[in-house]
Amino acid sequence: QVQLQESGGGLVQPGASLRLSCAVSGGSFNIYSLAWFRRALGKELEFVAFIMWNGEKTIYADSVKGRFTISRDNGESTMYLQMNELKPEDTAVYHCARRRFGATANENDVSYDVWGQGTQLTVAS
Repeated sequence: QVQLQESGGGLVQPGASLRLSCAVSGGSFNIYSLAWFRRALGKELEFVAFIMWNGEKTIYADSVKGRFTISRDNGESTMYLQMNELKPEDTAVYHCARRRFGATANENDVSYDVWGQGTQLTVAS
């Protein structure tokens, strides 16, 4: 069974940088399109970034464009989210997810069928 596990969250001050990781096991990593979502306290799940299985396409939410970079390392079966210039509004539990085969709505959580448990990011002074 395919499993996703996030890591790298923590407590940082505004303006800091941090990199999240999503390790994928139990499947063929190189054929999976993947995405990051986040859920802030008291809010619904929010799309953050997407990367196509072959790396040819990436998508970012407007709120993180220019600050976050999504990437993948096929050799390590790991997806990353490099986060720069972090803001308090970025505070959330960050989840990685695998897009289901045939899905096209890359920014919609209904397109994803396997999810990690999440890693907490807190940005505060």
